Amino acid sequence: MHPATTYTVYAAATCSDGREVRSPETQFTTSAAKTSHSGWLELPAKQASATAAEYVLQAGERNYTMFYDPSYYAALWVAYPLAQGHTGSLSRPSGWSRNEAIATKDQINLWDGGYGVKVSGTEYARGHQIPNGDRNGNATMQRQTFLATNSTPQIQDKFNGGIWAQLEEAVRAAVPSKDTLYIATGPVYRTVGGSETIRTISPQHDSGKRCPVPNYYYKVVLKVKRNSAQQVTDAMAVGFWFEHEQYSDSYDRYAVSVDEIERKTGFDFFANLPDDLEAEAEANGSWTTFRNF
Repeated sequence: MHPATTYTVYAAATCSDGREVRSPETQFTTSAAKTSHSGWLELPAKQASATAAEYVLQAGERNYTMFYDPSYYAALWVAYPLAQGHTGSLSRPSGWSRNEAIATKDQINLWDGGYGVKVSGTEYARGHQIPNGDRNGNATMQRQTFLATNSTPQIQDKFNGGIWAQLEEAVRAAVPSKDTLYIATGPVYRTVGGSETIRTISPQHDSGKRCPVPNYYYKVVLKVKRNSAQQVTDAMAVGFWFEHEQYSDSYDRYAVSVDEIERKTGFDFFANLPDDLEAEAEANGSWTTFRNF
């Protein structure tokens, strides 16, 4: 059956004397699709927005999906699968590029250089949402992680180059040898119901624009088990939540449940999981439990 489709059903039978008997008709309508691609476990549920839109980046296969909001010059989430074949040892590309699918006016010019703004004794780096290290096994996929639309202004010392990078390494180390992790990550400017002040900066190569700086960052990660028919039979997830500041401790101290991140962001993550598996998986807030699943 197809989503958001009305079906008419009835029963019919042929009697022994040749008469055909038919029951009264009834109708039912199936639920709308939860996401744009029902088989992609990394995707959050579809969400209506006056300013943001979903974009899928392909490189012979799906690379990543982003929910890009030009009012923030940023994707509010980037979601993607991560398997061992996605990672490798390719050198980083020499620079960043504009995203040709999105109007230049709706991007920050990061292809001519970084943000060029300092904070707390360090700079705002071009912080990848899907990391280079998660796609450096395929040159085309890797190049797409260096699009301006995959960046947010992220404190370099003791965040982008510290605790956030350590988390990204730990997630890569947790990729199953014969399966896939499913990941969504993003910036948060205001929590649901919150009234946080949003700081803006003037990028050096786009001084006419005011680029918002995230107040928080999150990452949610899903691991599944499958039967011989490749059906998902069990699942485990974990989330991470950080205030956007400098850290000197370990990423695992900031593990939380996906449920908690959903409450703070308003997004419904891993919406293509069966509901019972999703509820159980998203209640876990332990990195150790997730890693040992």
